[in-house]
Amino acid sequence: MAMDTESQETSGRVKNMKKRIENLGEKMKRLPGLTWKTVWKVGRDDPRRVIHSLKVGLSLTLVSLLYLMEPLFKGVGENAIWAVMTVVVVLEFTAGATLCKGLNRGIGTLLAGLLALLIEYVAEKSGRVFRAIFIGAAVFLIGSASTYTRFIPYIKKNYDYGVMIFLLTFNLITVSSYRVENVLKMAQERFYTIAIGCSICLFMAVFVFPKWSGEDLHNSTVSKLEGLAKSIQACVNEYFSDEEETEESREKSSSSSEDLIYKGYKAVLESKSNDETLAMHASWEPRHSRHCRYPWQQYVKLGSALRHFGYSIVALHGCLQTEIQTPRTVRALFKDPCIRLAAEVSKALLELSQSISNRRQWSPEILSDHLHQALQDLNTALKSQPRLFLGRTTTTSSTMLALAAATASQKYDKDFGVSLSSVKTNTSALLSRTSEKEMKVLRPTLSRSAITTSLEFSEALPFAAFASLLVEVVARLELVIEEVEELGRVACFKEFKHDDEVVVVTRERPKMENLASHGLD
Repeated sequence: MAMDTESQETSGRVKNMKKRIENLGEKMKRLPGLTWKTVWKVGRDDPRRVIHSLKVGLSLTLVSLLYLMEPLFKGVGENAIWAVMTVVVVLEFTAGATLCKGLNRGIGTLLAGLLALLIEYVAEKSGRVFRAIFIGAAVFLIGSASTYTRFIPYIKKNYDYGVMIFLLTFNLITVSSYRVENVLKMAQERFYTIAIGCSICLFMAVFVFPKWSGEDLHNSTVSKLEGLAKSIQACVNEYFSDEEETEESREKSSSSSEDLIYKGYKAVLESKSNDETLAMHASWEPRHSRHCRYPWQQYVKLGSALRHFGYSIVALHGCLQTEIQTPRTVRALFKDPCIRLAAEVSKALLELSQSISNRRQWSPEILSDHLHQALQDLNTALKSQPRLFLGRTTTTSSTMLALAAATASQKYDKDFGVSLSSVKTNTSALLSRTSEKEMKVLRPTLSRSAITTSLEFSEALPFAAFASLLVEVVARLELVIEEVEELGRVACFKEFKHDDEVVVVTRERPKMENLASHGLD
């Protein structure tokens, strides 16, 4: 028996091992195909990645000539490796990022070299022992001071890389000067090689298929507005979708709608860090116009307004996923005004995105009377169904309060033996006028009426939250519009033209406080 058990275990292990080998073989067969799909997808998503890769390869080839060509190698020597390191570190995807890192590296290297030469000049006038102490003290003081300045927010944001390069270069030159005789020549060679590397990087970034950080920030803002427009319309359409679809088709449409809603506001909510980085890099880029420089910080403010707008859509999306849902028959009563209101908000967002994309000032016609009318229609539809949102009627409420008081009185008499009949209240008077037989007949009717009304009221509450959030979305649209207007004014966007003439609009655009008054009362 023991031998049979061992043989079975051995055969089981062998089978498992064979399965693992077969699975590994299948994975290895699929690996080339999966790798090619991944590589193709990365390039297809953004073809600029292919161009950037070729630019980096070309830059490394050019800087390698410092080693490969004998005359150049004799001029810079083994310090040519610093040029290679500079290209690898400095050449970034966008011109702004490359300019930021390149200029930081160049300025940091220059200042560190000058300071190191000054320290060397002072140290060499003293004895060898004092020289070592002086160099150590200088390294300590400069290192501590440089590191502390990196905690200053402005330095941390704009010049952190330059301070780090300054500290690295200063220590390399200063400490090496204690053992190297001709430290000035070493500093010059390193500065030259770094300058060569930075020059190649800046040339490639600015003049060879440049990719501007400002343009990326501009385009990302346009895409975020378009994504929010699609998200809110898909969210409302999904909330009022028909129930007549089959289970399979409903699951597919629901899944695709969820993806569209989620992708729309996800890109906005996760854009804070990317917007700030692109804005900082764009501040290093040259002017794109003779008249003004695009205010990249205004794009950051607009991004913040879009995130606040996106939070409302997140809450609106949450209404689709709550456990308690308003019946579709009730939702159908308010379908048309809600869909119309969402369509008007979506249209406004798309108009704003087109305004930024075309670099033209925003037209006041975007917030037309259609949006006001859509809010008014929703308000009228809500008022037409008071039973759903007001709950119990006054008479029913009074009677139920009376029954509750009677039940409490009976319980108090039973538990403590104290009568409350001496307390003259409206409730007791009402109960005294109601005979015991009438109460037995009335209690089931009142209970059914109260339960029915309560159920109707609780079923309508989720839709009340949805409608309130929809009106909140309209209110927050005002903040987005104000930021877009400010962006167009500061960035000198061209004025809106119609039939080759500038249209001067004198009609004052109403504020959202007035819009909100047409919403839920």
